[in-house]
Amino acid sequence: IYLKICVFYKYQGINMIMDSQMKVRNSYMYSQKKLLPVGEENFAYIRRNNLYYVDKTQLIEKLLTNWGKANLFTRPRRFGKSLNMSMLKCFFEIGTDQSLFEGLYISKNKALCDAYMGKYPVISISLKGVNADSYENARSLLNRIVMEEAKMHRIIMSGNRLDDIDKAEYMSLVTGEMGEDTLVYSMKTLTALLEKYYEKKVIVLIDEYDVPLAKANENGYYDQMVLLVRNLFENVLKTKFAVLTGCLRVAKESIFTGLNNFKTNSILDAEYDETFGFVDDEVKEMLHYYGQDTHYETVKEWYDGYRFGNADVYCPWDVINYCDAHRRNPMLPPENYWTNTSGNDVLKHFIESAGAAKGLAKTDLERLVNGEIVEKDIREDLTYNELYASMDNLWSTLFMAGYLTHKGRVDTKRFSLAVPNREIRNIITEQVLALFKQNVEKDGQLLNDFCTALSDGHTDEVERLFSE
Repeated sequence: IYLKICVFYKYQGINMIMDSQMKVRNSYMYSQKKLLPVGEENFAYIRRNNLYYVDKTQLIEKLLTNWGKANLFTRPRRFGKSLNMSMLKCFFEIGTDQSLFEGLYISKNKALCDAYMGKYPVISISLKGVNADSYENARSLLNRIVMEEAKMHRIIMSGNRLDDIDKAEYMSLVTGEMGEDTLVYSMKTLTALLEKYYEKKVIVLIDEYDVPLAKANENGYYDQMVLLVRNLFENVLKTKFAVLTGCLRVAKESIFTGLNNFKTNSILDAEYDETFGFVDDEVKEMLHYYGQDTHYETVKEWYDGYRFGNADVYCPWDVINYCDAHRRNPMLPPENYWTNTSGNDVLKHFIESAGAAKGLAKTDLERLVNGEIVEKDIREDLTYNELYASMDNLWSTLFMAGYLTHKGRVDTKRFSLAVPNREIRNIITEQVLALFKQNVEKDGQLLNDFCTALSDGHTDEVERLFSE
């Protein structure tokens, strides 16, 4: 193939020959390597289809060793929460395909695998789709999610382990719209039915638990949603074992009342610091596998910089997308992959508030964009309706949402904060410029006055208006 290319390009010069050689080589390598799981959050699908997988099964061992009855993990979006929850489901659920875990870290702990793998009924729901403009629509979406999960367990209708009353209760979960009372107790009902059928405690997995609260806060029905979610969780989380994930930690007094054995693991805690996101060795291994070792410094500059507990972490969404794009075209420039995954409402609120406040907040924002560090108090126990209530709360929100990371603890609640990497710096800059453009367009008179002063040579007025 190389000789044919040389003949074809014999008059085109050595650069074109080398470029073609590289393309042929990359094309060959591309066809031989595992595909990357771009946007794929299903653990079983990734393993069965031999996609590239960064082993995070140590999370299972740590959860079972530390043993909290209800466990909440808060991480920014696109840090592998949903994939880890899918992994947990595949590990615990009755009838699991144990070959999915062959060769992975957890398979080395044979005693733990023998005791827990494939041994339990599992309820697994994701609330990331509860995005509604009204309480009624949100409740309807929750109803649909619970109903679809209940349908996954229709095997309990077979045989005589459940009596007619039990079966009637099950049918109330899978047919039609539930009333609010039925919905509030729906997951507790399903848990009780599964426990009776299998004669085992149920494991409950709730992914993106806080999305309904975030959307409710944006659309004006927060208090109603808090009450519904609180009742739903309180009735189901008193089970054998439960794991929840979300972007933000919501104050225990708001949602998780009545749960005495409830463990929260946030980005400040070290216990599970390497189980969400990619650490440096994992990124180097991926880049090497795809022949992109020379891209390491670029990937580090753009997508590293997060600090979870004691670990420096890359955003996995960015690294996977970067590797996938550069397998086919190594000359592509890096991109802001993270910004396209959802809205940047938190950042917009902050920039607007900093602009309105001017003074210190505006100066702090400029320092962050310039790569400097600011010191701020961080509160992890905010409720969603407090996120934008003050500049102090906004600093905490930016930190927990992944727009800022910490470079060290000053004292108990005070941290040195910085922008994690070049990608986030670009996102902040783009938002500042977009809002600036909107404000200029709104204030046509100011722009006209500036142009008039400029054309008339009124230098003091030009300076004043340009500063404004």
